[in-house]
Amino acid sequence: MSNLSSAPPGFELPMRLFLGFRALIDELHAELAKQGHPGVRPMHGFVLQAIGSGATTATGLGRRMGTTKQAAAKSIEALERLGYAERGVDPADARRKVVRLTERGKDCLHRSALIFDDLRAGWEKAIGADRLRAMEDDLRKVVPADPMRIDAPGWFGGA
Repeated sequence: MSNLSSAPPGFELPMRLFLGFRALIDELHAELAKQGHPGVRPMHGFVLQAIGSGATTATGLGRRMGTTKQAAAKSIEALERLGYAERGVDPADARRKVVRLTERGKDCLHRSALIFDDLRAGWEKAIGADRLRAMEDDLRKVVPADPMRIDAPGWFGGA
């Protein structure tokens, strides 16, 4: 049995995981700014992912992100101002307003995916391929299976 007194305090694990997440997201946004997306913020990434994965109304977006319809509508408005999303009428139901990504929004998501690959490669270089793979495998054992949960804004307390 391990000596618990030599183990780090329990709060350190979530803090280290969060700091790793934060470091990756900060690096992502710095690179996105260099690549022509200076106005996009971390919250926008959650919204862009939700829209890109099929949340095409403010109600659906709110549900997908764990926020209210009103908070989702504000997020949509912000993305419209930045040119990442646009609203229109649903061709199947003129009463329904749909939101979709613009070419700029699609470009941002595409660039984000490439940048995340580069950031992962940087971690691989820093700690080694085997250790990175083991860390990813271990995280898969202890976190929910759905890697695309994007309800963090609602979980953190709103959009």
